[in-house]
Amino acid sequence: MPNQRKTQEGTALLEREVLDLRPPPLYQVLLLNDDFTPMDFVVHVLELIFRMDEDRAMRVMMAVHTEGRGICGIYTRDIAASKVEQVVNLAREHQHPLACVMEEAP
Repeated sequence: MPNQRKTQEGTALLEREVLDLRPPPLYQVLLLNDDFTPMDFVVHVLELIFRMDEDRAMRVMMAVHTEGRGICGIYTRDIAASKVEQVVNLAREHQHPLACVMEEAP
């Protein structure tokens, strides 16, 4: 039953608006392999920026090394973009060419 509200002119009928609420799209953040960035620096990045424990960071680093890329995490767009920026800035600060990208999660 619609809600009613008293106004100066009389009674107004309020209709309920149906919203189509969907969760925001998610993006995976990936590290890409290169031949110059030291493995221990990649592990450091994963621990520092993605808050991974050493064991998980080592597994992701090995995926980057052997498969050419490794998934660091899945986030909303703004958080993913922020993580990419943090990684790129830290890598440049240490003069490493480590590449980090984001792509829509499958």
